[in-house]
Amino acid sequence: MEPRIVLLLLSSAQFAFTGTLRHQIVGGHEARPHSRPYAVALKVYGNFACGGFLIAPQWVMTAAHCNGDIQVILGAHDLNAIEETAQVLAVESYHMHPGFNFMRGLPYDDILLLKLEREAKLNRFVQPILLPKTDSDLPKNTRCFVAGWGRIDERGPVTSKLFETNVTIPGRRQCLLFRPEITDQMLCAGSRSSICDVSNGDSGSAMVCNGAAHGIVSYGFQVPPSIYTRVAAYLPWIKEIMG
Repeated sequence: MEPRIVLLLLSSAQFAFTGTLRHQIVGGHEARPHSRPYAVALKVYGNFACGGFLIAPQWVMTAAHCNGDIQVILGAHDLNAIEETAQVLAVESYHMHPGFNFMRGLPYDDILLLKLEREAKLNRFVQPILLPKTDSDLPKNTRCFVAGWGRIDERGPVTSKLFETNVTIPGRRQCLLFRPEITDQMLCAGSRSSICDVSNGDSGSAMVCNGAAHGIVSYGFQVPPSIYTRVAAYLPWIKEIMG
């Protein structure tokens, strides 16, 4: 099956995909403003291009394919509004996983750490999210959710307001039936019966399960499930980079 990429890659981004984009986030709704204080919007080369999430006062995690000249916006809900809660920070250093590459048009080791120019001011609008405590895989039927500023209708641009949707982990064996290319460093999530999924504009956003960021939106096809970088598989590398 030809991949139908749901990554948030705009024409100004460093990498580009071919294929038919899925333009709709089905089963989602607007998030309660500032209810996801870890959620980060990323401007890549001046355009809102990816999501990310705060994991420490000076560190943001996102997808490696979002790499570029990045500006980080924290504490936002409506990107078109002037919000006193928002903090805009530059990136001091970029730390892409050394294994990141494309094979047959799909990204592998799709994880990037951003060290901010200074620590974010933590408050009820800006808070880091926990990472997994172990490298264990998530059990089958684990319910998770994803929040991002991805596209929500067929012709429109990415939404200015944060939207969210629920997704379910079908289990690795079933994931491999749908997506035989996935590795132990990936997760798949989403159900063809409920059709809740991410869309282009959501790349780099966190998939949150049991209160921790277990996945990074990476890529997908026209129908669920979509593929996420499995954060738990990279815990030693993350700790090494962050010191």
